[in-house]
Amino acid sequence: GHLAETPIDSVHSSVVSLRGARLLAFMGELNDLKIWSTDVGNAYLETCTKEKVHIIAGPEIGDHEGHVLVTSKALCGLHSSGLRWSKHLADVLREMGFFTSKCEKDIWMHDKGCHCEHIAACADDLMIASKDPEPIVKMLMEKHHFKLKGTGPTKFHLGCDFFHDEEGVLCCAPKKHIEKILENCCRICGAWPSKPAASPLTAGDHPELGASEPLNENDQKTCQSLIGALQWALQIGHFDIQTAVMTLS
Repeated sequence: GHLAETPIDSVHSSVVSLRGARLLAFMGELNDLKIWSTDVGNAYLETCTKEKVHIIAGPEIGDHEGHVLVTSKALCGLHSSGLRWSKHLADVLREMGFFTSKCEKDIWMHDKGCHCEHIAACADDLMIASKDPEPIVKMLMEKHHFKLKGTGPTKFHLGCDFFHDEEGVLCCAPKKHIEKILENCCRICGAWPSKPAASPLTAGDHPELGASEPLNENDQKTCQSLIGALQWALQIGHFDIQTAVMTLS
């Protein structure tokens, strides 16, 4: 994809906001709708590319060596693939009777009379709110030939766990995401953290006042990666670490 010419027109493709996905989940919960999630496998290959891309076949192609092979599908990595998939999904949802919300164009709505179905689209990740999501999933698979995976009641979506507490209240929290952060720390530091901590900073620590030697390039990237992971945990619900993460940043 990096060898393809940079397009002059916009190839921006929006996604649903985290706030929009949360609102959809809790609105569905309050209206007794089923909240499902699904992931479209090989989504970009469901649509055609806009760029004219070709390769000269090598010996691994066998009898076709030396032939010009033209790419027709929106391969991941091409400049316009995200937009091409977004437009294709929009065409499919419109054909199914959905229209975009005035609040967010990546939240789709369908008036069923007794209730309103919603689909929140974040690239190839879909969150569905409906009295009966199965017909929607069935149509996407059978009529439009989408290869859906992980389809069912929402338990994990956009890096966030969805669950009901002991009182039956729908909650969201970055549990699995934090487990992955701990696994990365274990891999980097060579040991599992000795005890749980409520904050990335120890009490009384002020890294902005530190006088230690600057990190080398590799350690800088590691530090930035870990801070980025903490920032995403903050975005998806761990609000209490905001000051600590800002200080580390």
